[in-house]
Amino acid sequence: MEEEYEVPSPHEHALGDAIEKERDGLAQKVALMTAILSTVGALISYQSGSAQNEAMFLKNQSILKQAEASDQWAFYQAKSTKSHLDDAVAVLTDAPEIKLRFLADKDKQDVQKAEIQKEALRLQAESRKLGEESEAKLKPHERMALGMTLIQIAVALAAITVLTRRRWLILASLISAAIGIVTSVTAFI
Repeated sequence: MEEEYEVPSPHEHALGDAIEKERDGLAQKVALMTAILSTVGALISYQSGSAQNEAMFLKNQSILKQAEASDQWAFYQAKSTKSHLDDAVAVLTDAPEIKLRFLADKDKQDVQKAEIQKEALRLQAESRKLGEESEAKLKPHERMALGMTLIQIAVALAAITVLTRRRWLILASLISAAIGIVTSVTAFI
């Protein structure tokens, strides 16, 4: 039994080395690009999360101020009801000292009502302002999230480039990465 051995010619050997070097070169370039994109993506993700957290904090503060304003309006209604009752009792009574006491109490309720109304309006305005600040903080997050998605697509395309050895995919990966980075950077403009 004879065994056959195939001995590659020097030309085949040189051609195989060139193809292997080309593959290794492409893989190294893609690996470097992927590492850079991952680092940029991590920075964008951090900034995006920070913006989102700040927006949520401001929104919670807005809700808290609105609840405080609602409490003030309920207190205002209670004072208003008490003022009306004092007025009604003053009208219905014949005794002058009782009438004066209820009218004085009504005046006191009216003064307190005005202060409470002023505070409720202040709290509502503060709530509205915090809500607007929250919305403003959330806009960059949305753009950075889109940018991050495009960078993740770029990394996936880079991996497909190495697997399929289709060099044109690296161009698609670079375009996706560039659009993602530009989108993220312009989030604050």
